[in-house]
Amino acid sequence: MKYKPLGRTGLLVSELCLGTMTFAGKGFWEVIGTQPQEVADELVAKSLDAGINFFDTANVYSEGESEKMLGKALGNRRKDVVVATKVRGRMGPGANEVGLSRGHIMQAVDDSLRRLGTDYIDLYQIHGFDPLAPLEETLRALDDLVRSGKVRYIGCSNLAAWHLAKSLWISDKYNLYRFETLQAFYSIGARDLERELVPLMTDQQIGLLVWSPLAGGLMSGKFTREGQGPAEARRTKFDFPPVDKQRVFSVVEVLGQIADTHNTSAARVALAWLLHQSAVTSVIIGAKNNQQLEDNLAAPGLTLSGQELARLDEVSALPEEYPGWMVDWQARNRYPEPTTQQ
Repeated sequence: MKYKPLGRTGLLVSELCLGTMTFAGKGFWEVIGTQPQEVADELVAKSLDAGINFFDTANVYSEGESEKMLGKALGNRRKDVVVATKVRGRMGPGANEVGLSRGHIMQAVDDSLRRLGTDYIDLYQIHGFDPLAPLEETLRALDDLVRSGKVRYIGCSNLAAWHLAKSLWISDKYNLYRFETLQAFYSIGARDLERELVPLMTDQQIGLLVWSPLAGGLMSGKFTREGQGPAEARRTKFDFPPVDKQRVFSVVEVLGQIADTHNTSAARVALAWLLHQSAVTSVIIGAKNNQQLEDNLAAPGLTLSGQELARLDEVSALPEEYPGWMVDWQARNRYPEPTTQQ
């Protein structure tokens, strides 16, 4: 297992992070996974043994049960790991039990601390954009949490580039703690964030945490162009996240060919491709059982050749869009032509 800096924090986190969205399976989250506590304990222990020191959850996952189960599974090993959770989603029927207002954040962080069984959260992330709460209010509330010691660092998830850029400007202007990470959907089958977000994060040293690296299981190679797949698979019941499936299955064909060369799975190749991307800090993996987890844990050991990476880059390349193609076109003659010596 390799370790990378978490944004500018100085913390080192494993390049694989165990996501806990599959724990408990309460309410809406039942389609994602339904692991009981004993399975969660086993998955967490196996991850720790493999060198994972980074665990991600959210208060909305199974209505808080995921946080409870992660806290129990970690037990006295809590101090040895980096725990990330999130705030924004609805946590009750009340008008203000949702969003990124100061009121909701202050209530939600105490609830998450109680459920996790800890007195601090390493990385506290907003789970998305809230059109009703000014970014200034949200960032001031998060800044107060860092200064109080309840939270050590803050991050964000599912923001557009302009959301993130504006938040960084506000933090700089008012001397507030800034977002150090962005958790975003990224997969070899869906490279959309490379257009605007990756250049922004690279410039501002924002860590990238990848969710749904297999595009909801599509990159596993278990589905066909006709939509057929395992009856127990998540995609069969919950077709998310949305992707261009015709492009995805063209990528899956190449993944399968490369996987056969290495005598491994298409899923492992898809994860290995992400780990080869310089912008990626950590890839969040989820598993319903030990077999899936073991396959994912082996991804860091798979080295793809330059030729294999080129094939994967070519088949998964994004269609050109403006202003990207204009920026590239205008950059061609930025340097003077080399002169020949007489």
